[in-house]
Amino acid sequence: MARINQWNPENAEFWAREGKRHATRNLWISVPSLMLAFIVWQIWSVVAVRLNDVGFQFTESQLFTLAAIPGLVGATMRFVYTFAVGIVGGRNWTVVSTALLLIPAIGIGVAVQDPGTPYSVMLLLAALCGLGGGNFSSSLSNISLFFPKKEKGTALGLNGGLGNMGVSVVQFVTPLIITTGTFAALSGDGQPLQDGGQMWLQNAAFIWVIPIVLMTVIAFFGMDNLPGAKQSFASQFAIVKRKHTWIMTYLYVATFGSFIGFSAAFPLLLKSQFPEHVSLAFLGAFIAAAARPFGGFISDKFGGAKVTSITLFVMGLGSLAVIYFIQQGSFAGFLISFLVLFLAAGTGSGSTFQMIPYIFPVKEAAPVLGFTAAFAAYGSFFIPKLFGWSINATGSYVTAFYVFIGFYVVAIALNWLFYQSKRAEVASFVTAKEPAERPKAAH
Repeated sequence: MARINQWNPENAEFWAREGKRHATRNLWISVPSLMLAFIVWQIWSVVAVRLNDVGFQFTESQLFTLAAIPGLVGATMRFVYTFAVGIVGGRNWTVVSTALLLIPAIGIGVAVQDPGTPYSVMLLLAALCGLGGGNFSSSLSNISLFFPKKEKGTALGLNGGLGNMGVSVVQFVTPLIITTGTFAALSGDGQPLQDGGQMWLQNAAFIWVIPIVLMTVIAFFGMDNLPGAKQSFASQFAIVKRKHTWIMTYLYVATFGSFIGFSAAFPLLLKSQFPEHVSLAFLGAFIAAAARPFGGFISDKFGGAKVTSITLFVMGLGSLAVIYFIQQGSFAGFLISFLVLFLAAGTGSGSTFQMIPYIFPVKEAAPVLGFTAAFAAYGSFFIPKLFGWSINATGSYVTAFYVFIGFYVVAIALNWLFYQSKRAEVASFVTAKEPAERPKAAH
């Protein structure tokens, strides 16, 4: 594959002649690579649900912790991954970060076959799944450099949204694949269940080994390192001094942080409240991930600040509805309300990311995308832990939802003050399709 020697996607002639072709190819290799990263990152959200069924004896709090630890590590790794693209190149880092997913995939497949595996080993494997969580920051930072500003919202929505789909994929596929011994010759014997049946829990991890290898090879031969994209750590780290870096981080924590945190906790919530319906756990992550490209697309059309405001308001209403139906013990109401919450969170994830390239210069926008994503990923840790605290301290999950509502109210206020009101510092740059000039507020 020929090396790219120049890159200027804002030049319409260059974009039509060759830029779009290269950008599209890199995008469609990035998407499945990121999807696999999310699968590995969130694999514990479904594996933890079944551990005690195959002979492990972990408490409910320990299981919530196993589902939460990948979020803690993944969020922390995102700070490293954010700056990796600028230092070593997008193609190079995609190859390395995808290959690293093999470590937890193989490790989990081995460990779950022995109920005597210590909890400390399970925690270590859960932590290693955080490697998958880091990929989001580097992937979005890389893809943001390929597309012109007017198409970034859609491109980032597709990459992030379809990549996020890995959460629903793992939650849908795992219950199916662990019930078959088709791969027993390669993956090992099944584990006995109390009802006399068998389960091949190791399949939940082993099934992803070959796809990870394939995407590593495809990324190596099919992706590009863009010329002029490399930056030193110091030059990228300057973004932490920008006020708008922190405001956008809060907004993205409210949207994507909710999506990924609810995705990690939803299977355990269902098993606790409505155990007969736990097989529907994948629906939340599926809807949120599918909504993300839509959020980016409509933000390109109508403005990210406006879309973000609407989604945050809907998330607050959705949380109130969940509280009501938990207290009523209504599964239908609980499920519909939670799915609305997922829908809004996914849409808001796309709209907030659409805002960033309009607020920051091109070379700052890429690390800001990764930086905000790093903080938001902590939702995957804190939300399951908050649910665990809520049930232990108050006997109900309702208290946790009141905390979320308060967070969304603050987010709505920040979005209005800085990006949406008539006196907002950069309102015109996140509500108009084409910015007139770079806002001084970002510097």
